[in-house]
Amino acid sequence: MKVVKTKDYDDMSRKAANLIAAQVTMKPDCVLGLATGSSPIGTYKDLIARYNNGDLDFSKVTSVNLDEYKGLDGSHDQSYRYFMNHNLFDHVNIRKECTFVPDGTEPDADKACGAHDAIIEKVGGIDLQLLGLGHNGHIGFNEPTDHFPTGTHCVDLTESTIEANKRFFASADDVPKQAYTMGIQNIMLARKIVVVVSGADKADILKKVVEGPVTPQVPASILQLHPDVTIVADAAAAAKLD
Repeated sequence: MKVVKTKDYDDMSRKAANLIAAQVTMKPDCVLGLATGSSPIGTYKDLIARYNNGDLDFSKVTSVNLDEYKGLDGSHDQSYRYFMNHNLFDHVNIRKECTFVPDGTEPDADKACGAHDAIIEKVGGIDLQLLGLGHNGHIGFNEPTDHFPTGTHCVDLTESTIEANKRFFASADDVPKQAYTMGIQNIMLARKIVVVVSGADKADILKKVVEGPVTPQVPASILQLHPDVTIVADAAAAAKLD
């Protein structure tokens, strides 16, 4: 596990974008595993700027997203399909038919999750997986629990996650209570993983992820066992690391 400490959010975003841009340049038809949330927005902005400057070509790239709220369709402004379109896909030359997000409109969890796993297998696995880090150590929507989930599955969101996400909705009551998410095994099978972490409120959990024991109570701690993980953290988030 490599930790890159950066001075601020913009520097973190730029350095994470460097890693993704290198992947796309080295393998133009690569498969990118993508994340949502506030942490990667700056990284996506940087990638868009590089595309606009003629430095990046996404025309052969395939993307697979980590998760989606159950019950939201892609036109809902809080769905993760909408987020990806708004923050990246609409602004680069990636083929929309090659961008895959779990189907939040599919009420049958087994069917939705099985379909997403089948897509990951069909595209040959993920070359680079981008992750954020939740305040409770979740990656994707893999919440603290007593085991590490394997494939894509339906999760009941914890109160802390609902609380963290309610700012995006009219009220906490409007936040979906379930989501479809790639499992820990899906993530760990990615050939390379990049984690972006920003803010003083992430310092305690980042220390547990990097320096604590590997435990499903801190889901991201499993990344210690992956052979190629780069954590890109701003100064505030990295402040408590030894």
